[in-house]
Amino acid sequence: MLSLLTLFVHQGWQVTFASPAQQGEHKVDLTELSINEQTVALNCSSFDDFINELNPNIVLFDRFMLEEQFGWRVAKHCPDALRILDTEDLHSLRHARHQALKQNRPLNKADLNSDMAKREIAAIFRCDLSLIISDYELDLLKKHYSVPEHILLHCPFMLDLQHFSPSTNSYADRQHFISIGNFRHEPNWDAVLFLKQHIWPLIRKQLPKAELHIYGAYPPPKATQLHNAKQGFLVKGWAEDAKQVMQQARVCLAPLRFGAGIKGKLAEAMFCGTPNVTTNIGIEGMTMGLDWPGLTTDLNSFDSFEDSAQNIANHAVQLYQEQSLWQQKQQQGYQLLKTNFAKDEVQAKLLARITDIQNKLSTHRADNFIGQMLQHHQLKSTQYMAQWIEAKNR
Repeated sequence: MLSLLTLFVHQGWQVTFASPAQQGEHKVDLTELSINEQTVALNCSSFDDFINELNPNIVLFDRFMLEEQFGWRVAKHCPDALRILDTEDLHSLRHARHQALKQNRPLNKADLNSDMAKREIAAIFRCDLSLIISDYELDLLKKHYSVPEHILLHCPFMLDLQHFSPSTNSYADRQHFISIGNFRHEPNWDAVLFLKQHIWPLIRKQLPKAELHIYGAYPPPKATQLHNAKQGFLVKGWAEDAKQVMQQARVCLAPLRFGAGIKGKLAEAMFCGTPNVTTNIGIEGMTMGLDWPGLTTDLNSFDSFEDSAQNIANHAVQLYQEQSLWQQKQQQGYQLLKTNFAKDEVQAKLLARITDIQNKLSTHRADNFIGQMLQHHQLKSTQYMAQWIEAKNR
């Protein structure tokens, strides 16, 4: 989201960031980017006055829940505004995988056709353009959900690599393992538990002096209680400088068992020259045909958590101890970043698509009948529900 906002500002566009969320303690100060910040209320007609006065040319929704809440109001009061959905990742896919994991079974079609999926895919259809961060999810949307390609755009990370320089911290300069990620994000918390209960004891058997440093925002008591210095399992919490702690570690561990989108923690590890050990979920949508800058475990190839944990642990020890392999994976990480996530090409494609759709908005919408149909019904059902909630709250 910050990459998108920065891009829009650099185009000379006037940008307003409107949010109903409470401000968090680690919030970015958008006013430093000359972005106007506005608080808006859920289920409240005050948004109608706000959007009418603002009268935007483009409205970007951050995830499908915000499109559900505000999309019909934008369509009603600013019908000519281009509506873009930033999916971030497919929430319904992450939810489906989580349900399958909890029930210890493979993902099936019923999981993909959940109520959440119906809501999320409907939001994608209703928008003029949806930004899809993963090529895997782009393919899923087109083939499984039959979403028209002209309302989708593959839009991965947009990283500023123009002045990028490799890390000066060599293999010998580094020590220990690192795992990083917001504790409020369920896949990250599951990965921490997987490390604690299954993987880390196996690593410590082979590397008794190694430490695992776990960083992440908003660590709950259940996370800090896992801290155990004798076991080398150190829950550090919030990192003031994530890149600094990442560059001090020799190997990044990301044993993700479910999730969606592409992983910022792994992109940051590559940026810092830190090879990683992860899973098929971790690398999804990030390779785009290139070699992975680490060692991976395909969780679907194992019958038990114990077997997959042993494989991950073996990979971790191997990458930690073999300097030549570590250096090879570090270089592959630099190459993958430059090839897949350099911002210039991604930004150019996005701006070109926005311009193209704006120039033929009526035709573009006419070619998406399902979206028009869903917009019609959502405008009615959501409008009346929102008006009922507003009246009830008076």
